[in-house]
Amino acid sequence: MTDLAGDAALRKARRLAFVLSWVAYATYYFGRKGFGVVKQPLRHDLGLSEAQLGAIDTGFLAAYALGQFASGLLGDRVGARRLVGYGMLLSAAACALFGSSTSVVALVLLFVVNGAAQSTGWPGTTRTMAEWTTPSERGTVMGLWSTCYQVGGLLATFAIGEIADRYGWRTSFQWVAGLLLGVGLLVLFFLPTRAVAAVGSTLSDAEGDTRTLPERERAERRKAQLSVLKSATLWFFGFSYFFVKLIRYALLFWLPYYLSSSFDYSTSEAARLSTAFDAGGIFGVILLGRVSDRSKRFSRALLTVFWLIGCVFALAAYAWFGSANVLVSALLLALVGALLFGPDAMLAGAAAQDAGGAYAPSLATGFVNGIGSLGALLQGLIVPAIAARFGWHALFPVFVGFAVLAVLALLPALRQAPRPH
Repeated sequence: MTDLAGDAALRKARRLAFVLSWVAYATYYFGRKGFGVVKQPLRHDLGLSEAQLGAIDTGFLAAYALGQFASGLLGDRVGARRLVGYGMLLSAAACALFGSSTSVVALVLLFVVNGAAQSTGWPGTTRTMAEWTTPSERGTVMGLWSTCYQVGGLLATFAIGEIADRYGWRTSFQWVAGLLLGVGLLVLFFLPTRAVAAVGSTLSDAEGDTRTLPERERAERRKAQLSVLKSATLWFFGFSYFFVKLIRYALLFWLPYYLSSSFDYSTSEAARLSTAFDAGGIFGVILLGRVSDRSKRFSRALLTVFWLIGCVFALAAYAWFGSANVLVSALLLALVGALLFGPDAMLAGAAAQDAGGAYAPSLATGFVNGIGSLGALLQGLIVPAIAARFGWHALFPVFVGFAVLAVLALLPALRQAPRPH
């Protein structure tokens, strides 16, 4: 944390960048997790089928997946402040209208817009972090920073569940819209940015817009962006992340519904139990990030493989013992979260930033996240199909298979993945 802190003003800007980007991405989760929490009351209120609920998920995730690639390119061009700020404002508008709609068509279309808006979050905020970190510290700093989406998911699940139980699911969406609006304005006015090319050398207060860079640096940026698309390492990261994100988003969108449908919990009870998954993730991302910086022997990719192997066994344990009682279920969900969120944050965060280099960190994280989001997209089709054909009890055994595939997809990257130092 000290190698970029040359004076008090820069230290202050670095802290503000960390805090505001952390808050921003945590807030994004209120805009995407609300639907998963209120599926049960929304279904009964509007008479929707599980297939229609899955269609709303699919529309959101299709726009989110495609938007990742566009936002990755845009983030390296216009800077994080505008990408994230305007993205949050658009998400706020979509959520406000979603809470006022009644038809399936309107709900799908509005969540498609929300998905496109939400896709600005990860490339934009991780670009901010790439601007203010160096490779030697990136695992630790990004591990701490990546708690934003565990804490955000946890708080969103709890708060939206309580609001929906007390005031109805529509009110919960209006409340989320107000939160997104407020944080989006804070980002637009206060998020500090600087040129990524300055990382590790001299600091700059540049906005990060390539139009302000000398022609030589713009040429270097274009070259770096092209190399990202040709990077075998990033493709392997993306293939592995495809399965990791498929599992995570299936749990993100369906875990409260799964718990209430399988064990007759109320909306708020299912929401509270499902937060164990997010809580475990907080410890997983911090620990893996710290270990990846301190390790002199193992690359980030190899450590991620170890974590994913542990996740295979944790998912198998939940499939066998998760229904025993509330305590066992909570503990196993926390273990799954720790062993799934760690690789999730590493593959689309520090490891991708390392591979993207100084000129293309946003594109690299957006690229990996975009491939992963295709897996997240498919869960909207896969989960209802599994439940309809085999029952909800089959869900976690299927996740075990996906986790094994995530391990296998990452193995070819072990010889090519860059080390943090």
